Amino acid sequence: MSDLLSRIGDKWTVLVVSYLGENSMRFNELRRGIGNISQKMLTSTLRNLERDGFVSRTVTPSRPPQVEYALTGLGRDLLAPISHLACWTVTNMDEISAARAAYDARENG
Repeated sequence: MSDLLSRIGDKWTVLVVSYLGENSMRFNELRRGIGNISQKMLTSTLRNLERDGFVSRTVTPSRPPQVEYALTGLGRDLLAPISHLACWTVTNMDEISAARAAYDARENG
């Protein structure tokens, strides 16, 4: 259980699942959307999500081959709590920042 919770709670997993939402995306499209993720980390995250059944990978034979990633039914189920967590984070960002600043002031002052 802890292995799966650590995967689901990983920041890259949260971002990949959020970006895929209800739409399939190609690798580079997903990488551009996320922004600061390396190719290696995105590849690893997608493989792990595919292995766990959250993401499907479809290869279209062409030159060059096109690969699209999409959430599976299980991945769409995961999207709901991830979306709630993202909304909670945005709603509470100012309060969290204030708490961090107060803590840092106590520790450094």
